[in-house]
Amino acid sequence: MGAHHPAQARRTMETWNHVPEWIIWSGAGLFGLLVGSFLNVVVHRLPAMLERRWSHEARDILGTPKRGTPEPAYHLGWPPSHCPQCHRQLRPRENIPLLSYLLQRGRCSGCAARIPARYPIIEALTGIATVAVVASHGLSPLMLGPLLLTWALIAAAAIDYEHYLLPDALTLPALWLGLIWSVVDPGPPTPTDAIIGAVAGYLALWAIFHGHRLVTGREGMGYGDFKLTAALGAWLGWQALPALVLFAALTGLLVAIVLAVRSRPLGQPLPFGPALALAGWVLLVLSPSGVAWQLV
Repeated sequence: MGAHHPAQARRTMETWNHVPEWIIWSGAGLFGLLVGSFLNVVVHRLPAMLERRWSHEARDILGTPKRGTPEPAYHLGWPPSHCPQCHRQLRPRENIPLLSYLLQRGRCSGCAARIPARYPIIEALTGIATVAVVASHGLSPLMLGPLLLTWALIAAAAIDYEHYLLPDALTLPALWLGLIWSVVDPGPPTPTDAIIGAVAGYLALWAIFHGHRLVTGREGMGYGDFKLTAALGAWLGWQALPALVLFAALTGLLVAIVLAVRSRPLGQPLPFGPALALAGWVLLVLSPSGVAWQLV
């Protein structure tokens, strides 16, 4: 779903004329930082939750008896945030996005273990991306869908970068929300374009996957990439798919070149999800017209 024309965004802002713009952007940025803090929880815990579920399913299939005491509850809301090294529960002042990391100089207050740079990076990116979506779509209920997609893309990209995994828990809701939003939002894409975009997006990467495997004998991407492309096809419409795939491929190639220069071992796989997420987000937010950057 393409960004609204700047004139449309300005009209949407008319009811907020009494509020200084710097307050609006600051509020959006601060809210984005808070969302980014939650996304860090998703990025850290969702893969572990999936691994635990898959382990349980494997035991059930194999009929392996459970041993020992039951595993403690583990989900996005429990246990409370804690240091993964010393397991000390974080105090409220240690959960302030960005600021806590800076004040603690990137280390745990208890054991001095280094805090991964991913935490402030995701918080900052989410804050900036939230402001960009509000700026491009205007303050209206119709910005909620693009915001939810933006946050899902950030989490999906980070998980794929770290674990080579694009969870269905993120890609499939993004797909269905895109189809629903094509009905809710009067702008492009139309529901028909969204449905075609979802199907064509999945099939396009499916064809590339099997073509690559036929030629090289290796799998070049995962099925999560198919689903993420289908989700972006639903949001952008089928007309944007050539630009999406081209932009993502060029981004992935650029990253591969940079990593090769930095002595990354040749043949080591690169996750394609972050490139797809970046390409889809740019087309969603920065497009100057209705449907993002059509090449057809």
